Amino acid sequence: MAVTPRPPVPSPFVLVVLGVAGSGKSTVGSALADRLALPFVDADDFHTPADRETMAAGRSLTDRERWPWLGSLAHWMDDQIGHGRSAVVACSALRRSYRDFLRENRPQVRFLYLQGSRELIAARLAARSGHFFPPQLLEDQFAELQEPTADERPYRVPLGGSPDQILARALEVLGDLAVPPREK
Repeated sequence: MAVTPRPPVPSPFVLVVLGVAGSGKSTVGSALADRLALPFVDADDFHTPADRETMAAGRSLTDRERWPWLGSLAHWMDDQIGHGRSAVVACSALRRSYRDFLRENRPQVRFLYLQGSRELIAARLAARSGHFFPPQLLEDQFAELQEPTADERPYRVPLGGSPDQILARALEVLGDLAVPPREK
């Protein structure tokens, strides 16, 4: 299978760390942002209180509820890019249509996919406390997931091991993108 080459990454860039709930998007995204000296935002922070209540009650969001959330996130990304700032974002971006929306007219957007098995992620969710997303919605997440395809040119990181090991794999697959910015 031929590998789709990645075009050079424009500067600034926005790296979207994606995956199902419990895959480590926030942990890995925050660690990457720290390592690269970039701002980090968790897309969960863009959910309305009503969306959070819906998920906490054990019901997945509908597209009608998700599109305004994605629109708010896209607006934030546009602001970062417009001000010449690179950033790291943790966002599930489970469907192709969501990822297409986030990168529409934004060549600066790149995706890092945290890829793990149902069993591994279920165990992680079961061990997590204090989060509004209940573990019983994991099956909905996997049903919703459309894994990124080659034409999206995602960076892929297999899950397993400690957060430091996953971070090391992420930095390795990101290559030149993971080189911290130079002082001006």
